[in-house]
Amino acid sequence: MAKLLMAAAVLLAIAGMNGAQAQDYPARTVTIIVPFAAGGPADITGRIVADIFSRHLNQKFVVENVGGAGGTLGALRAARAAADGYTILSGHLGTNALAPAFYPNLGYDPQKDFEPIGLSAEYPELLVVRKDFPANNLAEFVAYAKSNSGKLNAGHAGLGSVSYIGCLLLNAAIGIKPTMVPFTGTAPVLNAMLAGEIDYECDPVLGTLSQVRAGAVKALAVAARKRSPMLPDVPTSYEQGLPEFDCAPFYGVFVPSGTPQSVIEKLAEALDKGLSEESVQKRLADLGADIVEPGRRGPKPLADLIRSESARLMPILRAAMEK
Repeated sequence: MAKLLMAAAVLLAIAGMNGAQAQDYPARTVTIIVPFAAGGPADITGRIVADIFSRHLNQKFVVENVGGAGGTLGALRAARAAADGYTILSGHLGTNALAPAFYPNLGYDPQKDFEPIGLSAEYPELLVVRKDFPANNLAEFVAYAKSNSGKLNAGHAGLGSVSYIGCLLLNAAIGIKPTMVPFTGTAPVLNAMLAGEIDYECDPVLGTLSQVRAGAVKALAVAARKRSPMLPDVPTSYEQGLPEFDCAPFYGVFVPSGTPQSVIEKLAEALDKGLSEESVQKRLADLGADIVEPGRRGPKPLADLIRSESARLMPILRAAMEK
């Protein structure tokens, strides 16, 4: 009995210490893992999130870029980190919902090994073709692609990347099987398109915005229900009769499962405050992001979105990869 009482006292003491540590959080520098290379939408979004947390929680939050395998290497490192709030993942649709479709030996479970903090942004994808591609709208693209499927090259930033997911959804929607050409990032994809080496790509608006505006490539459709304010003259896939091409990858904040609830609440509250700031909203809007409305912020909306997007997209992606 004495041993049992002593063990119980030790557990209570540890619990008390953990509670105190959670109350004092963050007491030191926090690392935010961005599972992609520097410079792209994922990296910039992660740095905006780091700035929000730094300002609202009065502590230093630093970004560490851990790229590779469609973002899953960085996500795996975050999943295996201590569940104390000092390692955070700035993940997205691929790393935290759809990765099992591409990597059967993933090493982590996107829904079981992470606790969601909240959405940070959503980035509608854009179908872009080379300047001399013989199509000027989505209907013409579909007709040409169906007649020339085996001749087409589609560029993407790697298995499981949002550009890969977007291309698979488009290909599945219109029933084509082009050659999928991998690159190390979306910038090399665009360079290859400018050189005439690939025919099309699907990427968040920001990635090709300047080249579209300059007329160096052609934007045929926004893969969403509403047009992008960055390219208001480009019609949506819904407007052009292809609602199946719906791809606006979410970017969100996650911590390892088992992180104290008080830490999760602190992070979610800080993120919510930051996303309400006009300066933050402008920075995200300038990237082509859709701003997350207050009612869709926080852990539960993100968890619900992960479940719904997984249910919607996993069967399509798995079928497309099996063909």
